[in-house]
Amino acid sequence: MLLAHLDPEPSAWVRRFAGLIRPGGTALDVACGSGRHVRWLAAQGLAVTGVDRKAEAVAPLRAVAEVVVADIEGGPWPLPGRRFDAVVVTNYLWRPLWPALLESLAPGGVLLVETFAHGQQLIGKPQRAEFLLQPGELLQLCAGLRVVAFEDGFDAVPARYVQRIAAVAEPAGTAEPLRYGLQGAGG
Repeated sequence: MLLAHLDPEPSAWVRRFAGLIRPGGTALDVACGSGRHVRWLAAQGLAVTGVDRKAEAVAPLRAVAEVVVADIEGGPWPLPGRRFDAVVVTNYLWRPLWPALLESLAPGGVLLVETFAHGQQLIGKPQRAEFLLQPGELLQLCAGLRVVAFEDGFDAVPARYVQRIAAVAEPAGTAEPLRYGLQGAGG
């Protein structure tokens, strides 16, 4: 069975809510690995930046994206002051990084997260608590954002416990409530 984090296809969650990202905007893929989301987001017309610590994994991505090789767990945040229309994080959790991720969202920016949750330790990796979200934890981490969609539970295919969130950093001073389509179509 193919593990979710090794799947060459972009996440269905990311595909579903990518329509919320400003057309022609910028996207940051955190811990991008071999770049399944980098490639897909670039194909959607976004200017993509991928960050990962493994230079050999991200080298092929230089043809379609800006690539930043950095140890985001052991070193400083490599993109201070940069803002993106989307920040994508899948199958990765490093809690000390959350302030930098939220600061990286431009006004109107979309945060798309999908990662392992408590319960995963019963069926596979990761098993250590520091790599598993606790129930409702993503909601707490995104308290200042407009949550468009949230899931917390067991996904049968592939078998895993997961939390997902699509949230928007709403621009200040919006007179009327903005509409965020639940299939990702902005408006």
